[in-house]
Amino acid sequence: MKILITGIAGFIGSHVAEYLQESGHEVVGIDNFSDYYPVTLKNKNAATLRTKGIEVLHADLRETTAISILPQDINYIFHFAAQPGIAATSTFEDYLTNNVIATQNLLSYALQLSSLQLFVNIGTSSIYGLNATFPETVAPKPASHYGVTKLAAEQLVLCSSRLNQLKACSLRLYSVYGSRERPDKLFTKLLDCGLNDKTFPLFEGSLSHLRSFTHVSDIVKGITSVIGKEAVCNGEIFNIGTEAEYTTQQGVDAVEKLLNTKIKFEKLPPRSGDQQRTKADIGKARELLNYNPIVTLEEGVAEQLAWFRNL
Repeated sequence: MKILITGIAGFIGSHVAEYLQESGHEVVGIDNFSDYYPVTLKNKNAATLRTKGIEVLHADLRETTAISILPQDINYIFHFAAQPGIAATSTFEDYLTNNVIATQNLLSYALQLSSLQLFVNIGTSSIYGLNATFPETVAPKPASHYGVTKLAAEQLVLCSSRLNQLKACSLRLYSVYGSRERPDKLFTKLLDCGLNDKTFPLFEGSLSHLRSFTHVSDIVKGITSVIGKEAVCNGEIFNIGTEAEYTTQQGVDAVEKLLNTKIKFEKLPPRSGDQQRTKADIGKARELLNYNPIVTLEEGVAEQLAWFRNL
């Protein structure tokens, strides 16, 4: 099959692209190479993908002209492209245009594809709100511009499914970590601070936050498990993550144990919109997608450390 991946040069998108190409699919991707974090990292991911025969297009889905360069014989779309996270440097317009307008433009393109079998929206546990411990049937209560706009994007995609315009589903991901994780995310930042004697910015109360830290390899398997299950997945939402629950302190402990060092902290005020607890309820994904995450926190952090040492 021929598969389009948006946000292909990013953390998770690049891993999914590699996995699908190695599984025998033809993969093409698009990325706007945003400077939200150093573009050199995305360029490195893109270069790796190109060496494996994956086409990486440079265009911005917020511009309607971007869809004109996309192929017309696509069977699957995996839509990762988004303005990520909760950052003081990101404006509401950044979230609105990247998460909502870009998704609508991509849907306009998808509706033209006669061979499209499934549009897979990549959502987030932030859609649930400050506590993300629920099954997919619970009403969302997002508490950040990120969560609000990702919910809007999800509903745009599912709306097209409800109108029988195309087959689509949405996957809500939980606390993904591993090689290629963004530099502003927890484990990359912890590893950087521990290895390079830097001070970690610690938001007040965050050490007690609970997370379903899920290694990217388990996330990739969950995302790609929808292939061939179009009838089962159409119109559905799935939580993708691990049922294991860790405090941020346990994440810190895992890094300190691997590095045999103590990380220094700079205490900061609480961050508005930060989730207090995420615990993936994956009963639906287990039943319908045969999803079974297996990587332990210790194994996952060790994999990420090996990657970080070679940056």
